[in-house]
Amino acid sequence: MTGTRCAHRAPRRGERGQGGVEYVALIGVVAAIVGAILALTVPDDTSVALKDAVCRIVNAGDGGEGCDSGNGDGDDGGGGDDGGPLPQPPPGDPFQPAKCLLSQDQTKTTVVVQILFIKISSSEQIKLQQWSDGTVTLERVTESGGGVTASISAGIPGLKEWGGSASLSGSYVKGSGSGGQWLFNGNKTGDSQKDLELNLEDAKQFTEYLKAQSECNSRPAGPRSSELGMICGYHANKKKPDLPPEKAPDVDITKTSTEVSGGVSFGKGFKKGKGGKDKDGKPTDLGNISGEFGSGTMTEDVVVMRANTGPDAGKITFVYTFSVDAKGGELAQGKATRMQQVAVTYDAATFDQEEKDGKEHRPEKLVITTSQENGEGVGVQVGAGANVPGTPVTIDVGGGGGNIKSQIHTESAEVALDNDADSKLVEDWLRGRGDFPASDVLPTPSDAAEVPGSDAGPLERLLHDKGKLSRLDYNANTDWWNASLGIGFGISAGQLTAGFKLFGIDITHEEKNQTITGNPSYATGPKNGGARPWVEWTNCTKTKPIA
Repeated sequence: MTGTRCAHRAPRRGERGQGGVEYVALIGVVAAIVGAILALTVPDDTSVALKDAVCRIVNAGDGGEGCDSGNGDGDDGGGGDDGGPLPQPPPGDPFQPAKCLLSQDQTKTTVVVQILFIKISSSEQIKLQQWSDGTVTLERVTESGGGVTASISAGIPGLKEWGGSASLSGSYVKGSGSGGQWLFNGNKTGDSQKDLELNLEDAKQFTEYLKAQSECNSRPAGPRSSELGMICGYHANKKKPDLPPEKAPDVDITKTSTEVSGGVSFGKGFKKGKGGKDKDGKPTDLGNISGEFGSGTMTEDVVVMRANTGPDAGKITFVYTFSVDAKGGELAQGKATRMQQVAVTYDAATFDQEEKDGKEHRPEKLVITTSQENGEGVGVQVGAGANVPGTPVTIDVGGGGGNIKSQIHTESAEVALDNDADSKLVEDWLRGRGDFPASDVLPTPSDAAEVPGSDAGPLERLLHDKGKLSRLDYNANTDWWNASLGIGFGISAGQLTAGFKLFGIDITHEEKNQTITGNPSYATGPKNGGARPWVEWTNCTKTKPIA
């Protein structure tokens, strides 16, 4: 991994005791898979950036040495230091964030088509979010991408008599997408709980309108298609809520992504005849059944959100996200995800002019978010295949489904950049200029609440002095299913088999709900000695999520 810049240091206080054995094992599988694929398939310039993201997220060293984990989840998991109630915040505390995310319902469907070594994917993701100030947001993004994929398999000597095998598969895909976000805040009764109920009802009804409108737009051309389209649109409009947003989204979203993914599976082959051969000594393979041992995905996303209306009208926000996701097991399944995200907001008109003139930009707000998810559940992911007699062609079918219950710990640091010095500091950090570039160490909210050390960089000090720091915990439930069909071709050389698909299609559907739990907290202003104590986040606890 030449060219990767990693900051080696001792573990911070917030990192002591982090992660369970299962989580570390899963991330280890992902690191091995991602590392192998990166070394073989990814272009050098992109490879360095992705390896740097892995270096920052995965704490891979011994004895605490390694890259910055970016976790910072703290020993108390967002509650009080002694496990009791959190202290009440000071009245009118300017460090208390205005709102928090109470609940999120997310649906994502992905279709992947493979032709030889080429992989083409498309997906649609919808998010419905409830906020503690009574507002609701609906977000829809569609994405398509293309890349390469390959697999390799080998027999297991210890299982030779039973046809045992293991395989490693991986892919590299670059994608782009677009979509929008709608804000529902038209109901303002003075009671945030009542507002949330009414705005959520409007959002759900508007979702039905969008579905109906989409069906109208996708009608095939034909006789009287114009008249039928008008009738369809009329009935779709009747689904609009009493206080709908504009048809155009409040926020336009564009997205680019780079994904590296892979899997490890073990299989069992079936043969007939003595020793797996017929009377003439020819192999008699009947097929195989395989189970997935572990799979992982590492993504690097850049999302651009341009606000047209609403409280952020005239702003443009760039959201940079690095995440490592792992899943393992056939029946008893485990899941682990670690994510780091940086969002930087600019005045859109000023940004566009600076871009045109080739000048440096001046951001107005910075938000750093880190999260870690650990879960387990019951499910199955299996495949079966058979050889076409007399040919090296195979036909494979696979599928599975399950339910995973998990816990998510999220931390956020938000700072308003209200002067040129702070604005330039953040822009230089983001662009890799100066002594503390973003590629080295990502400051975490828990660390920012502590007294800065003598080696603290300027960004860490800025977050400590001015940042709104918060911590949240969620319970999540994920239902998923997958189905695949492939026609493959294999070439054997001794015990090693290199194979690829002539054609394949894979469909995955996932529905995930996360709901706030625990004690939402934020860090109030620095006290004597410089530490920032964690107190109850009353702006977050005043409203309850609606199931």
